Amino acid sequence: MNPTLDPSAVATRAPAVENSAVSWAAIIAGGVAATALTLILFILGTGLGLSSVSPWSDAGAGAAAIGISAILWITLTQILASGLGGFIAGRLRSRWHGVDTGEVFFRDSAHGFLAWALATLLMAGLFSSALSSVVSSTVSAGASIAGGAAATVAAGGAAAAKGAEAADNDYFGYYVDSLYRKANAQADVSITSSKPPRPEELAEVTRIFATSLKEGALSEADAKYLGEQIAQRTNLSSDEATKRVNDTFGQLKAKLDDLQHKAREAADQARKASAYTALWLFISLLIGAFVASLAATKSARYRDDFNHTAR
Repeated sequence: MNPTLDPSAVATRAPAVENSAVSWAAIIAGGVAATALTLILFILGTGLGLSSVSPWSDAGAGAAAIGISAILWITLTQILASGLGGFIAGRLRSRWHGVDTGEVFFRDSAHGFLAWALATLLMAGLFSSALSSVVSSTVSAGASIAGGAAATVAAGGAAAAKGAEAADNDYFGYYVDSLYRKANAQADVSITSSKPPRPEELAEVTRIFATSLKEGALSEADAKYLGEQIAQRTNLSSDEATKRVNDTFGQLKAKLDDLQHKAREAADQARKASAYTALWLFISLLIGAFVASLAATKSARYRDDFNHTAR
């Protein structure tokens, strides 16, 4: 008799198919279930988060409370979704015969981990555009905010080149206009100083202020020159007008320095928030992988014990 056709030989080889180390059907089922539950919990968390936000300054949750709640919700989502995916992957996998207990434990853990990995990849594919948008906007926020004050200075020079119409809408406009205010509202309107400044005069003041801000200080010659120009348009003496120029420039410089300081603080806070978010997301994913592996081993052991008792 041909040994290759021996029924006993065929029978001994048959369990090899049944004892396959990986049950991809169970892994896919667990991964899809975990992805679906993650999506549901994500939508629920978004709704709960929006309900806690209020446009009023004294109402609704604060930024710190919202951030902590988001971290806790992400972690809870990972635990529930990964646990469900691992449970299904372990419960539906093919039973292995004649395999050591330690090897069974490892394979069950691997099934839960693979189900979690599949769910993570599916979620990354579904939310890839949203995640990249959040990361890019967070990174660019710091740079755009930090450059706000410098852009204001550049805008002042551009406004000067365009004339008084642009300067009126510029941040510099308020400070430039304040230079030409009369010191006394009851001043004699018959004097020539009642005439408003010409557009080229406003543009010149804006250019001088913008250049001086870039250099860090207003020179004595520029202050005296502007004081004489303003004295001709107001009821101030030359010395009083020069003092007003220096005071106004100091106020403008202090305001811009304060804006730059706040911009740096906002950029630093955005950087820290982005780093903390990434770290907590990493931790929550590790927790999800552990929970999925643990759930797979528990569910598989429960199924094997149930089948053994049923026999």
